[in-house]
Amino acid sequence: MFICCEEHVDIAIDMYVDETEQAPNISLIPVDNSDQSCDFCENKAVYIVGN
Repeated sequence: MFICCEEHVDIAIDMYVDETEQAPNISLIPVDNSDQSCDFCENKAVYIVGN
């Protein structure tokens, strides 16, 4: 599972598919958890990519 910003969502999807050979679920991070940062940079995370 990856937590990412809008800029890196495509990279997170590609990495998830490469690792699991399945399509990931993509969901928005709830507003109450909005202090999380992207796994690939320091930007605010917006998406959870994974199952």
